[in-house]
Amino acid sequence: MFAKISSMGLFGLNAFPVDVEIQLSKGLPRFEIVGLADTAVQESRERIKSALYTCGIVFPTSNCIVNLAPADRRKNGSMHDLAIFIAILAALGRVTVPEDAAMIGEVSLNGDIRPVNGVLPMTITAKQQGIKTVYVPLANAKEAAVVEGVTVYGVADAKSLLAHLEGDEPLEPMPHIGLEEAPAETIADFADVHGQTAAKRALELAAAGGHNALLIGPPGSGKSMLAKRMPGILPPLTFAESIETTMIHSVAGLLNAEHPLVTVRPFRSPHHTISPAGLAGGGSVPHPGEISLAHNGLLFLDELAEFDRRALEILRQPLEDREVTISRAAGTIKYPCAIMLIAAMNPCPCGYLGHPTRPCTCGQRAAAQYLSRISGPLLDRFDLHIEAAPVTFDDLSSKKPEESSAEIRKRVAAARAIQTERFKGTAITCNARITPDKLAEFCPMTDQAKARLKAVFEKMGLSARAYDRLLKVARTAADMQQSEVIGAQHIAEAVQYRTLDRKYWQISTR
Repeated sequence: MFAKISSMGLFGLNAFPVDVEIQLSKGLPRFEIVGLADTAVQESRERIKSALYTCGIVFPTSNCIVNLAPADRRKNGSMHDLAIFIAILAALGRVTVPEDAAMIGEVSLNGDIRPVNGVLPMTITAKQQGIKTVYVPLANAKEAAVVEGVTVYGVADAKSLLAHLEGDEPLEPMPHIGLEEAPAETIADFADVHGQTAAKRALELAAAGGHNALLIGPPGSGKSMLAKRMPGILPPLTFAESIETTMIHSVAGLLNAEHPLVTVRPFRSPHHTISPAGLAGGGSVPHPGEISLAHNGLLFLDELAEFDRRALEILRQPLEDREVTISRAAGTIKYPCAIMLIAAMNPCPCGYLGHPTRPCTCGQRAAAQYLSRISGPLLDRFDLHIEAAPVTFDDLSSKKPEESSAEIRKRVAAARAIQTERFKGTAITCNARITPDKLAEFCPMTDQAKARLKAVFEKMGLSARAYDRLLKVARTAADMQQSEVIGAQHIAEAVQYRTLDRKYWQISTR
């Protein structure tokens, strides 16, 4: 007796079709699973036997061979349990499953169907392979229902699925889940931040163009407070961005079962003790790290100089390529990481280097060693260097209402709308992602602006990367004023955000 049931496998973000083939034949009773199955897949034999017993079905006393095809691709995890379970029932003649249906899920000893990670990318690939119906754990049903054009059934336990396939008690398909159906999250407001007008303007510029920013200032100046309010002024996710982000969170097992679609740009803030693998991703079957979990959102690194040097240097290439590549013996995985990087740090161990009223107690050597933890190439990848000056008593005690995140977001959205129209028909989504070959086309300058940029470039000794990033920030400043051409004033504003490396890093070496 032979049967075949469709399932899906997963390696990183890459899902692939798996055919679960079963052959029941005469011979000594045994139950073998072949096809490069890992330990979790091999252990499914005991789970499936127990689940069959729970359903009142006697496991066949015959030679039972299960093959997971293609046999040359490694199968990981427990997502094939449900397909193997149904394949046995199909081989026994208990059920009939259409060829365009796929089974995904883990079977427990008592027959419950438990959720698995990565259901969204597996469902998307299933649709691409011509699958019309997908059976998934009930807890994953809304996640799979994000994919339009596939009938999704959420299965709570093996008995209900058996009753459905036998036609006794049909299951209700899960309705399609759209972007608008997920609730909005509560985000801290910029209205809570008193003072720091210049820093707020710089972060508004960063949000409008998708630029990386570094906040430097003494303890208690509000660096973390400002950064944590950035999500409130970022533009909303498009549906395509939401799907991309949700796929990564699905693989990581971080989705909310009731509201699985990620509708707010991620904000990830790992502790400075994080390992390089935790930041970039890793493991024998590499899982996404913090840099990928922040895809289409914001990665905030507080106390930047306290991070492990190796972890920080890992960021350099992903910030340029907007994807991170992880190679292991099992294969190579690429995770997207199109992020805004916002970092905050003190200028020295005590935090008061360059402070207008409090003297630094570290000494020049200690300050230099502290700042040297941030390498020049990494510092060069920050588009804006923002000084968070000490907040005065008058600012803190003022009763004047501060501008809200909603008001700032309107200006950011207007600037992004200009960029969307400008980059229509290209893969570019914001000013920070303008490729070098498009700079001349998208960043026209007045003669005065060119003269000022040339003077700055020669005086400050900027690198080619710094030149590109400065020009992109000026492009955003012009968009904020709805100017198609970059003027001298826009260059001047961009330049003022490239001076703190000269102030602090040179002070520390004198």
